[in-house]
Amino acid sequence: MNQNLKTVTIVALLLSIQLLVAQVQDSIGVKQTGNTTLKITNAQSDSVSAKEIVPLQLKATENTIDGEKGLVELKGEEGFKLQDLEEARRYDSLWLKELHNSAQLFSEMLLEVQNPNNEETTLLDLPTDTLKARLARIDEKTPFNIAYNPSLESVIKSFLTRKKDLMQRMLTASQFYFPLFEQELDNHNIPLEIKYLAIIESALNPRAKSRVGAKGLWQFMYSTGKMYNLDVSSYVDERNDPILATKAASKYLSKLHNIFNDWDLALAAYNSGPGNVNKAIRRSGGYKNYWNIRRNLPRETAGYLPAFLATMYIFEYAEEHGLQYKKADRPYFETDTVHVKNFITFDQISKLVDISTEELEMLNPAYKLNIIPKIEGKTYTLRLPVTKIGKFVSNEDAIYAYAKKELDSLEKPLPQLTVAKNQVRYKVRSGDYLGKIAERYGVGVSQIKRWNGLRSNNLRVGQRLTIFPRKPYVAKQVTAKTKTSKSTSSVTLADGSKVHTVKEGDSLWTISRKYPGISIDNLREWNGLSGNNLKPGTKLKLCDCSS
Repeated sequence: MNQNLKTVTIVALLLSIQLLVAQVQDSIGVKQTGNTTLKITNAQSDSVSAKEIVPLQLKATENTIDGEKGLVELKGEEGFKLQDLEEARRYDSLWLKELHNSAQLFSEMLLEVQNPNNEETTLLDLPTDTLKARLARIDEKTPFNIAYNPSLESVIKSFLTRKKDLMQRMLTASQFYFPLFEQELDNHNIPLEIKYLAIIESALNPRAKSRVGAKGLWQFMYSTGKMYNLDVSSYVDERNDPILATKAASKYLSKLHNIFNDWDLALAAYNSGPGNVNKAIRRSGGYKNYWNIRRNLPRETAGYLPAFLATMYIFEYAEEHGLQYKKADRPYFETDTVHVKNFITFDQISKLVDISTEELEMLNPAYKLNIIPKIEGKTYTLRLPVTKIGKFVSNEDAIYAYAKKELDSLEKPLPQLTVAKNQVRYKVRSGDYLGKIAERYGVGVSQIKRWNGLRSNNLRVGQRLTIFPRKPYVAKQVTAKTKTSKSTSSVTLADGSKVHTVKEGDSLWTISRKYPGISIDNLREWNGLSGNNLKPGTKLKLCDCSS
């Protein structure tokens, strides 16, 4: 009887242990994925990190490329999985979408600054006395001269009614960029409120481009960017780099403040140049307060400071006006950088590190062709989420070996195919669409849209597109039967080729624009030219007539 009781007790104990193990497994989670079993610890565990993933079994083939180990190809799956001890990051598509959507607001903000709407906004519940009191409280905290002004009140009310959605998006996108701005501004002893200037300049779009050629979050012109060591080349435009451009903007604003000893005038000079501010001071009779010289400033600059101050007010009193911060799931400081040692493309990084090219473009906007070049004497960096940086660093040699092998396998060297100096200005013709043009030049539709700031796939006849071709395109030869107009300076020769007779004022650039599909390099190659000088009367071939 006692023996039977012992047996029953032991069986009951074993069952209890088995049930307890099952419960523990349920609570911590055991995930089975193909040939790999991963044990994921629960956040309630005190002894193990909540993000730790412990590999229990891994059946994979180690892939060695040119003697470099590190890439692991899992059986039954396409592509590579890099060994890493960190948990794979959940890609937050909603947050990335939010930043992309905000990037489309640059034109809207620019129009608001250039053409301020002074219509009465009577529907907004913001008494003038309340606004005056709030502006006074802001003025106490900032070196800017924030005083009530009817024009400022009009801009604030316009932003809160007509542009409320734009301001809501800026509140969200700012959580990614403002920590970076504040760090750099503080390093240069610049008022932290200057961070709101990037909203007015670019609507927080690092690839924003104005009609006059200013680029980036801080809208640097080419010459001003060069003054502050922002490199611009065929591959890279550091005006689009958030950190480098913010450093340059801080130095430039500091220099302007040293000139005018007033932050309001420094901002006006940042927008229109110190010369225009000096002219406005003279024309006003010597006044140095922004509001006293405002009528003497260019139209855009007249709306510039009010837009800046209105943005500052809205961010300070967002909650009072029903604007809510949407929490950023991945702020800027959850990213990190690594120095890139060899030529590599975004497509290769995306495939190996398991991150979308769209996110790489958003995190690394300075690279114009989605390529990180290797140039002697230059150091280029790659920014990745912190949960991906470990994968890249741990497998660096293997990644570069894989990239080199893939590039070497191409029919033509990639750098030769993507040199930006072979820029083409293409004129849209009847029947053209983006896919057709992209195929003709060996590029992607998304690239054409990015190079030209297109928001949709719609084209209009006569529209000019800038294209950096990845494969040569030779225009069809014009036959002798082609009719020529007396008004054109091109004629058809007996061998069927087409030529252009150089006129006074012609250049290779103006000639290339007249003939769609023909670039400056085409004209040089077909006519044996080494320089840019042209003599009137010279006949230039408009086709590869030797082929």
